[in-house]
Amino acid sequence: MTDTPTHRPRLTLFDLDHTLLPLDSDYEWGEFTIRIGWTDPVDFARRNDEFYAHYQAGTLDVHDYVRFATAALRERGPEQAHAAHARFMREVIHPAIRPEALQLVRQHQQAGDTVLIVTATNEFVTRPIAQALGVPELVAMGLSVDASGWYTGDIEGTPTMREGKLRRMEEWLAGRGLRWADVESTFYSDSMNDVPLLEKVDHPVATNPDPRLRALAQARGWRILDLFSAHP
Repeated sequence: MTDTPTHRPRLTLFDLDHTLLPLDSDYEWGEFTIRIGWTDPVDFARRNDEFYAHYQAGTLDVHDYVRFATAALRERGPEQAHAAHARFMREVIHPAIRPEALQLVRQHQQAGDTVLIVTATNEFVTRPIAQALGVPELVAMGLSVDASGWYTGDIEGTPTMREGKLRRMEEWLAGRGLRWADVESTFYSDSMNDVPLLEKVDHPVATNPDPRLRALAQARGWRILDLFSAHP
């Protein structure tokens, strides 16, 4: 029997930052640690801005960045870190969650799609955000832990950046006995960093795309979705 897309289970993937959120949660977490006095405002802000510029340019050394981004929370330990993150959710993330994003996620869930968030931001920052968006399946930057169960600053497994997102999704599929050919896949993303995964799925959607991705999507005939266009 010949398989067709309508017979395959649907898998819908979302990038997080600037796709489902109108901000970069990793960057904003760094800025939040400045406001609560965890980091030196001048030095941290300078380095955070440098790393963010490298991310946007596709030149980020992700191992250096994760060590930098997790340093403050690692020093404070689990109790302080989780309390700070709860405040971060209240003050930064919840006010930024837009009804358009929630509606898009629910639309796919109600249609029976398996929905995942696939993000380059680390799992400490993003797990509560995925829960707030109502998405239980999260593929994020994994963080290694020591014997006590707390973060070491190293990355666990394949980093979820550029080609790494594609590899992590292939690992996710393989863990369920699936291949790309077994699912009808859609991926929403704003970033050129996600082109490897956008090229792999059946339905790439350039969502709130940066200028380079918008131009590429136009050239390739990919769908373009300006999810937050009504909110400058």
